[in-house]
Amino acid sequence: MPDTTQVNVNAGGKEKNTYDAIVIGSGISGGWAAKELCEKGLKTLVLERGRNVEHIKDYPTANLMRWELKHRGQITEKTRKENPLISRAAGYGEDTEHFFVKDADHPYIQEKPFDWIRGYQVGGKSLTWGRACARWSPYDFTAPERYGYGESFPIGYDDIKDWYSHVEKFIGVCGNKAGIPSMPDGEFLPAYELNVVELYVQRVIKEKFNRHYESGRWAHVTEPQPIHLQQGRGQCMNRNLCMRGCPLGGYFSSNSSTLPWANKTGNLTIRPHSVVHSIIYDEQQQKAVGVRVIDANTKETTEFFARIIFVNASALNTNLILLNSTSSRFPNGLGNDSGKLGKHICFHNYRGSMYGTVDGFEDMYYKVSKPAECIVANFRNVEKRDTDFYGGYVIYSGASRQLFNDSNAEPPFGAEFKAAMSEPGKWGVYMYMQGETIAKESNHVRLSTNQKDQWGIPLLITSVGYDDNDDKMVKDFLEQGQAMLEAAGVKDISTNDSRQSPGLDIHEMGGVRMGKDTKTSLLNAHNQMHLCKNVFVTDGACMTSTGSQSPSILYMAFTARAVNYAIEEMKKGNL
Repeated sequence: MPDTTQVNVNAGGKEKNTYDAIVIGSGISGGWAAKELCEKGLKTLVLERGRNVEHIKDYPTANLMRWELKHRGQITEKTRKENPLISRAAGYGEDTEHFFVKDADHPYIQEKPFDWIRGYQVGGKSLTWGRACARWSPYDFTAPERYGYGESFPIGYDDIKDWYSHVEKFIGVCGNKAGIPSMPDGEFLPAYELNVVELYVQRVIKEKFNRHYESGRWAHVTEPQPIHLQQGRGQCMNRNLCMRGCPLGGYFSSNSSTLPWANKTGNLTIRPHSVVHSIIYDEQQQKAVGVRVIDANTKETTEFFARIIFVNASALNTNLILLNSTSSRFPNGLGNDSGKLGKHICFHNYRGSMYGTVDGFEDMYYKVSKPAECIVANFRNVEKRDTDFYGGYVIYSGASRQLFNDSNAEPPFGAEFKAAMSEPGKWGVYMYMQGETIAKESNHVRLSTNQKDQWGIPLLITSVGYDDNDDKMVKDFLEQGQAMLEAAGVKDISTNDSRQSPGLDIHEMGGVRMGKDTKTSLLNAHNQMHLCKNVFVTDGACMTSTGSQSPSILYMAFTARAVNYAIEEMKKGNL
């Protein structure tokens, strides 16, 4: 379990730009690194390439009604033309665009189509994440090796389960204990209730398919506990405006939770507008000694120094930084003797979706438009391989009433519109998939040899694509999803394979993966670089495989566990 012992490594005094620890990135995993390090007594510098964002103060649209927005929340054609990539991101709109990058400011090279979704500010994408927090199961950590399509993680579920609990209690995760082998229970706040149609679908899917349709595990404070009140966070009020930033702290973000908590220790320094160029490696000491930073505005270069460095820049930026961290010892990137840095990039398959309508239940409605979805736990290739593809998928789902009685008619105007609004239409049900993809060496990122960004850093080249396994999985989801909905009496089902580019899932992973063998991995079982012991990577870059569950809470658990290990190694004099 987590160790709360502090280590006073700062007693002898430090030079102006020297800290005990440096964290690169302030998003979900970077915020957790800062919290854990500061709590342990380490003077910690957090480097963020974007602007500062303070909780509540810097949420400009949080309390605006839709009619108070100039374009009622819609983005303009001008914005879409200037930002054809980022404007496709889930949740991007007039009310949230300030938390996303502008395409022109942050170019990269797509060798294959890849939508790199980024949010550069203090808090990173923790302000705009989807907030799904189901645990990985024991099967997820070992499936690639068991079925022969990849490598297992160097740890198993038993190694991380207590750290899951550590994280869940602090951030607040709602859910119900359901005893599902492929989706383990956790430390839950009360779950969101299923509405009448969701309950009906749940019953049919269980009775006819023996599959689990449950209220999702979501990072929302449905019933504040003392630890949440101590953070200054309140109960989620189901406004469902989460990606604008929540002034209540009803959902977890670095800005509302981990960074303010770290700041209370007096050990935190946050430096925004700090574009990390590279990690500095000292060949005599055989370790990293600091980080080279370029000021985002002035372009001035500054170096900061520390005993340990956590790289949490978000998966692809972490790969970029490490690839750019070259020296005589590591000419191909920090710790990259194996040549595997930047390889085995993977993502989640979101291509399949469907929607249909349900007759009846028209005398029933729901209490709130909840900011969480239902989930069908993975039922493919769990204890044994039972399909012609590798990996599994979860299904997100929900039911709601349509706005008008006749959804195919043109919306009325004036008094007729008001009358139509007073009586909602039919119930509709949707499903969409989140599927595992295979971590292949051919899916990779690398640095351009002749093109640089505005700070003189080589542009990242993405070469990541789908394969036949992904196509087979989409086909299976569309068949199984439709079968489940039809069994529940859902009609007029429309199915869709979007064939959206990888990256739009916003779950990019790999490139600096964990493993037992230094020839095939960059990190050990504690997220520590095999060949540079005082550098740790705990964001999505560390992933060996993708599993089917959303990964963010796993990054948080990895981070807390890695900090605990780093502190123990510091006590022993090994770092």
